[in-house]
Amino acid sequence: MAGIFISFEGIDGAGKSTHIDRLVRVFEEQGRAVTLSREPGGTPLAERLRQIVLNEPMDAMTEALLVFAARRDHIGQVIAPALERGDVVLCDRFTDATFAYQGGGRGFDWTILAQLERWVQGTPLLQPDLTIWFDLPPAVAAQRLAGARIPDKFEAQPQEFFEQVASGYAKRCVGEPARFARIAADQLPEQVWVDVHHAVVTKGWLA
Repeated sequence: MAGIFISFEGIDGAGKSTHIDRLVRVFEEQGRAVTLSREPGGTPLAERLRQIVLNEPMDAMTEALLVFAARRDHIGQVIAPALERGDVVLCDRFTDATFAYQGGGRGFDWTILAQLERWVQGTPLLQPDLTIWFDLPPAVAAQRLAGARIPDKFEAQPQEFFEQVASGYAKRCVGEPARFARIAADQLPEQVWVDVHHAVVTKGWLA
């Protein structure tokens, strides 16, 4: 079987984790091997870089360079080998998050991010076969996260930051509409799951 690469995007509080775990079970029930990972992270090196990016003050370019360095290791060590084995790769965030957070939220140069994307993700460009974007109004996300845990430096940003992040995701979605499934994440969880499941079934990957 050919490998399948699905990424899950959205701001914190959008409810990605619950539906990712459910999709893992559905694929496994149909006999597929699943590799579950996340970004930044997914390898020992990338996880160390994740802690730096999420907690240390730095400018937007430094953030972007560290995230793409982590991604390079993640692709080489985890994603590419899993796809070659024919696994289903489910990744909590990928490059769209960099464009959304560093490009949209931080206002970093979109052209430079696109160049880094080409350098790190190769030719032809390694991209998910499907990106499921949990689109949630930032005000709703803030309500969901209030008091849930000690926030990292991104979670602690004001609502205006997340509005720009959402705009970044929207820009990526407009640029590659065939790759994106935009899910309204402010619905009841069961309806969100129905939409997620439908997006995957439509691709022909599930019965």
